[in-house]
Amino acid sequence: MTDPRAAKDAARARARARRDSLSDDQMRAFAADALRERFLEDLVRPGFIPDGPVAGYWPLGSELDVRPLLLHLRTGGRSIALPVSGPRGQALTFRDWDPALPLAAGRYGIQEPGADRPEVVPAVLLVPMLAFDRSGHRLGYGAGYYDRTLDALRAIRPVLAVGMAFAAQEMDAVPCGAHDERLDWILTEREALRFTQ
Repeated sequence: MTDPRAAKDAARARARARRDSLSDDQMRAFAADALRERFLEDLVRPGFIPDGPVAGYWPLGSELDVRPLLLHLRTGGRSIALPVSGPRGQALTFRDWDPALPLAAGRYGIQEPGADRPEVVPAVLLVPMLAFDRSGHRLGYGAGYYDRTLDALRAIRPVLAVGMAFAAQEMDAVPCGAHDERLDWILTEREALRFTQ
């Protein structure tokens, strides 16, 4: 019998290597711009995005850069937030992001809004990942931050969880467990996948 944790760790290693191999800066910039347009065309214009703050993320390593989308949404009047990671095992919190203000390196060296910025409860959560499948599951880094966060947010109010990935990050089936939260959408530079009605 396969150990689920070992299966996830092996899948993470393969997925990280695949994502890290997407190193062409021009391709990465194209993907970030294409993702912005796909989000606007497939989610915003048809009215799938609820009112309220949008929480994105500051890209770590080879993650897909959602900052062009966040800046576009902010220019259009949306409140934008970035995550703040606390102790392992706890849900993320979110603080308002003002691009004119400096950020600080957080727990994992990721840029975060300072403690003086107001906390925000997002209506839309953009979720980074190592891999995804066509049933709405994502493979994260193993700390469970986004699963705990989605569980906590969904207990308070409806939140739209949108996974953001390169098309090359798709795998046939993501190993998942009982505590893994399913995404509502996954966007890549090529397509939008919807999992909720």
